[in-house]
Amino acid sequence: MVKTHSISEKLANALNVILLAAVGLAMLFPFYYMIATSFTSVSESAAKQFILFPEKWVVDAYEYIFHSKVFVRALIVTICVTVVGTLFSLLLTSMMAYSLSRKITGQKFFLFLVLFTFVFGAGIIPSYMVVKETHLLDTYWALIIPGAINSFNLIVLRQFFLGIPNDLTEASVLDGANDLQIFSRIILPLSKPALAAFGLFYAVTSWNTYFTALIYISDPSKWTIQVILRQIVILSQRLDSLSDGQQAALANASPPAETIGMAAILIATIPILALYPFLQKHFAKGVMLGSVKG
Repeated sequence: MVKTHSISEKLANALNVILLAAVGLAMLFPFYYMIATSFTSVSESAAKQFILFPEKWVVDAYEYIFHSKVFVRALIVTICVTVVGTLFSLLLTSMMAYSLSRKITGQKFFLFLVLFTFVFGAGIIPSYMVVKETHLLDTYWALIIPGAINSFNLIVLRQFFLGIPNDLTEASVLDGANDLQIFSRIILPLSKPALAAFGLFYAVTSWNTYFTALIYISDPSKWTIQVILRQIVILSQRLDSLSDGQQAALANASPPAETIGMAAILIATIPILALYPFLQKHFAKGVMLGSVKG
């Protein structure tokens, strides 16, 4: 009986490994195809429609991209907007979450407003009108301020702050500390796992968002990397502003649009993927600690 149970358990484990390996390969295949296509030469790309193993690995697409001022400028803009937006969102979210975790006048009313906005969004037109009337159109702040606070992140971070023992804050009050000192010297240092997790959420959202830049930014020099990717991948536009004659002259010299698109997507994906190894140890801990307490 024990032997039969052992065999069935090993068989179940083997099936789990095979299933997980198959799922992992299915998820990694598009990423590999993107890499292989981005390193394909012009001649091979013209001869074959589907390439998994390039005969010759070349970096023509990457040279073309990094020689483009449009792409490099968009990449710098996206990095700056992501860094500033993430820090700004973390600051506002943590300050509001701390305020709602304290016993203050009108706490239930403000918490109701947060939950109301979490369930009912204003929509595109009201949001656009607010951005327009506050003179934020064609500014980088239009990409940062409207989505600075996420209601879900705020609620979970508030629950995390509620789990911090009151003895710490009460002892600080007895020592003469005010709310700002308690928040900056006690609450924030104890909340590094949660801040790292939600900082990653905000960074990924800010990096991947293209729709707000599309509707709020009309100046191409202020476009983010995601808008440029849309121009390349969906609209099949070249990176440089060339006349028809120049495009015809460079048609044979430039890499194919698909190769450029794959290379651009890979370059836009790597920076945000590089954050995960550094925040992985805080990620699960931060989210779980903020969501266990009811």
